[in-house]
Amino acid sequence: MLMTFAELQASIGALFYSGEKSISVLTGGFSECCVDSRKAGIGSLFFALKGEQIDGHCFVNAAFTAGAVGAVVSKENVSALKPHADSHAAALFAVDDTLKALQDAAGTYLAKFPSLLKIGITGSSGKTTTKEIAASIFVCEKGCEKVVMNQGNLNSETGLPLSVFEVRPQHEVGVFEMGMNRKGEIAELARVLKPNIALITNIGGAHIGTLGNKNAVAVEKKNIFSQFTGKEAALIPNLDEYRDFLIEGVRGKASFYEAYSEFTQEYGDNKIIDRGLDGYDLMWNGGWVRFKLPGRHNVKNAAAAIAIAKEAGVSNDSIGKGLEKVTPLFGRGQVIHGDLTVVNDCYNANPESMSAAINFCDAIAWNGRKVYVVGSMLELGKESQKAHEKIGVALNDSVVDFIYLFGKETEITARILKKNGKKPFFFTENMLELIQAFKSFTQIGDLVLLKGSRGCALERLLNIN
Repeated sequence: MLMTFAELQASIGALFYSGEKSISVLTGGFSECCVDSRKAGIGSLFFALKGEQIDGHCFVNAAFTAGAVGAVVSKENVSALKPHADSHAAALFAVDDTLKALQDAAGTYLAKFPSLLKIGITGSSGKTTTKEIAASIFVCEKGCEKVVMNQGNLNSETGLPLSVFEVRPQHEVGVFEMGMNRKGEIAELARVLKPNIALITNIGGAHIGTLGNKNAVAVEKKNIFSQFTGKEAALIPNLDEYRDFLIEGVRGKASFYEAYSEFTQEYGDNKIIDRGLDGYDLMWNGGWVRFKLPGRHNVKNAAAAIAIAKEAGVSNDSIGKGLEKVTPLFGRGQVIHGDLTVVNDCYNANPESMSAAINFCDAIAWNGRKVYVVGSMLELGKESQKAHEKIGVALNDSVVDFIYLFGKETEITARILKKNGKKPFFFTENMLELIQAFKSFTQIGDLVLLKGSRGCALERLLNIN
């Protein structure tokens, strides 16, 4: 049992309904929680969240049918849902805001584990990879059964709280990334996690469309430190243009960590050997380790993870082993070998990560052709036109042999390429057209880059026959 119903009711300030029973007989509890009725099971608690298109209250009965023992719902929906609770002998917990209730319940649950070392990671890019590297290092130090992290990119206003409920008594370290899609979200997540060590990877162009400008992004990301009481540690990238702002006023220990350009200086000349698509050889603790993630940006992510590990007192031996064991996640610099060699980096995109992907593929020594498939960078708002223009300039100056542009926003990129006339390209907003054109042009031995925002789903090109 994760929490008793009494603990839940107290943590979220809910009114309790279960047929004609009174709150004086509030007993039992739940063993898991979910926000998707399809993931409900025996003993689960369902949080009915209302989204822009789907209202979770429509699926409360489905959750009960699947075995959920209770549901957290909006007060205005209680009357309509009482019959379902009665028929399934389930409980309803009525609140003003079901999302806040999920976050409050997660915070209360996490407080049950005061000895857990809680690590929070945020930034405009590199969060997930830094989390994966850091977790790999801690697993080598502690053992896999003692380390917990959010799976994939479950880092949102709902994803982080759900991940928190995965903590168990045997866990000693929790590594959690914290993302955002709106103003105030990082502060909310910080209230849930209350990290002991918090790291910012960088301040970039991601989410400018939501927040307006990079200054606002920096303010939002800095909120990862908002729950510090004076005993915690803040880790800030030394070369970031917002470094001084990010460290100002932080309660507790605050320090800078070095990114790629300083990495070589710390460990000496020729201590990092670029192996192209195979990653890097890194000199660490007197010996060489193979770091399998390709691209200079991933060495920056490794430096961030090392900073976390050092702050937590992890041994150099475990750091080296963790660097060796980490492997690319799907769509995040993943290299797929076959008739085509594909750099699958299409999980997400912003101006910084797009430039990094192009520069990386440009630098690879390759006997065949280089084909770049570039999808729209979404959520950039008024900065979108300028960003897509810059990518057009970068592509025009690259060593690419052919460019595919996909998505409405890349029409601006197409105009830049057409104006300069140096690089052949194909633009479309239709995935079927893209697949057909890509399939007819590519040949054995091509190096292909897939890079675009999640909404483009460029991985569909990998499934063509």
